[in-house]
Amino acid sequence: QVQLVESGGGLVQAGGSLRLSCAASGRTFSSSAMGWFRQAPGKEREFVATISWSGGATVLADSVKGRFTISRDKAKNTMYLLMNSLQTQDTTVYYCTARSTLYTAARLSDYDYWGKGIQVTVSS
Repeated sequence: QVQLVESGGGLVQAGGSLRLSCAASGRTFSSSAMGWFRQAPGKEREFVATISWSGGATVLADSVKGRFTISRDKAKNTMYLLMNSLQTQDTTVYYCTARSTLYTAARLSDYDYWGKGIQVTVSS
């Protein structure tokens, strides 16, 4: 079992930066690939980024490549999403997620555990 808690969201101006954190608890964190998804009201939850259990492999959605970076600190049981050059279309709720296997994945159905989500608002 893995419990996930997001932090670091908030309000930022377009072009600014935020770093989201996801604190994980549970014995399986070190062997879990993890990811970030986001969901706007009335829309489907969409993939943002994923990272393997070791941190050695990452995948980013095309919409955030070159702007967002995913990383993890296994000693702190924490995953991060550094978001640079934020745009108004990045405004939405971001969810931390983890899966019970080692490797990256981009489908919603590949993940087993979810945080409650955190709001990110980018103003123009």
